[in-house]
Amino acid sequence: MQIHFLQVAESKDPHIKALEAEYEKRIGPFAKLHTDTVKASSKDERNAVQEEERDKLLRRILPDVLVIALDERGEGINSQELSALIRNERDFGSGKIQFIIGGSHGLHPSVLAASKKILSLSKMTFTHEMVRVFLKEQIYRAFTLLAGKSYHK
Repeated sequence: MQIHFLQVAESKDPHIKALEAEYEKRIGPFAKLHTDTVKASSKDERNAVQEEERDKLLRRILPDVLVIALDERGEGINSQELSALIRNERDFGSGKIQFIIGGSHGLHPSVLAASKKILSLSKMTFTHEMVRVFLKEQIYRAFTLLAGKSYHK
């Protein structure tokens, strides 16, 4: 199984980076991980930022993978449903999932349109750095469910 993260901007906070690294390490036995980070726009206006980041992201969407964008208006699923989605792609699909996480201004509509699925982690708003931590924790949780481990209670 291969999991790709396509994201805008590196995390600056060392505590968040440490949490990301911890969950990446935990996911490691279950899947090969790759992170592709594009530089955030330096513009101020939301549409201009999204347009600039759109071009960078669309060039890096992988072919023949399940592309899942994270967006606050996306579908909300629970941990078991994420686990089933991963299992289905692992066992019956390409074995590859690419998660797209936008920057502070979100993803351009054409990036969302290029995704096969759009998920929301919550109806609440989180920083894009925190979304990465939450997503990686949920992916780890999904793999532990699939492996019958006791992490998920």
